[in-house]
Amino acid sequence: MSHAIKPRRVTFDWKQTPLHWIPGEPTATHVINVLHLLLPAGERWFVKVFKEALPLVTDERLLKDVKGFMGQEATHSVQHAYVLEHLAEQRLDTEAYTRHVEWMFDVMLGERPPWGLPVPRREWLRFRLSLIAAIEHFTAVLGDWILDADALDGADSDEVMLDLLRWHGAEEVEHRSVAFDMYQHAGGKGAVRYLRRAEGMALAWPTLFYLWVAGARYLLRHDPQLDRGRYRFKDHRAAARRGLVPSWASLHGAMPRYLRRSYHPSQEGSLRKAVEYLAVSPAAQAVQPRTSAGGGAAEGPAVAS
Repeated sequence: MSHAIKPRRVTFDWKQTPLHWIPGEPTATHVINVLHLLLPAGERWFVKVFKEALPLVTDERLLKDVKGFMGQEATHSVQHAYVLEHLAEQRLDTEAYTRHVEWMFDVMLGERPPWGLPVPRREWLRFRLSLIAAIEHFTAVLGDWILDADALDGADSDEVMLDLLRWHGAEEVEHRSVAFDMYQHAGGKGAVRYLRRAEGMALAWPTLFYLWVAGARYLLRHDPQLDRGRYRFKDHRAAARRGLVPSWASLHGAMPRYLRRSYHPSQEGSLRKAVEYLAVSPAAQAVQPRTSAGGGAAEGPAVAS
């Protein structure tokens, strides 16, 4: 069923959100907080690459979806950057880590191949589109997870942070197919297109895993409320068993699904569930809908899972 993808205006008030927004759970808190470190630069990069690829889109429906995707990702980037400011106000400075992330996206994966590598411009663009499609597979998986993570409510987690994560996660499920469809449309044909898709995943998930673990170590080590805080896999596993974070096993297991030739992102999560949350998100409800063409609150129709 057709479903329009549009950016929503949202507002979050961080004044009352504590540093450990999952009470008594610094590891779970900071494992999820790593997303705030990665997403501002990463989602700005998504928008830049898609803007570069827009001339390749010849399908009018896909073009509308891509523009809606770009608007949503730009909004996500801004809202997660506000969280970084909130962390800094609580004496947890993330600048050293986020500089590294920004360098990776802006230099290593910029408009031109690094180190003067002789990669044709079109092929470099297709490769970066394959990376985005692979990353968006995991954001859809995470979006579906956070919408179902009732244990976070039971742990008395901060309501504002939960709303941010669920609003973002719901939009990731809502636009789960756009990056994949964009790659399939602009990524060439036949076996080469599939092999490049697999190559994108082969680089994307190990890199994400490394950045996530490194980010969790950084946050726990620099947490001003902890004495010698450190990330340990056993603590992560314990939090995952309680439903407070996604397990590494579940995320590793998402990779083979993407590599199936028959795979399509519409198989991940529930669009109905995502749209239902977006209709009641406190952050979206707090802002009056905007009627200009630049964006606004979109009220999703009833849709099938």
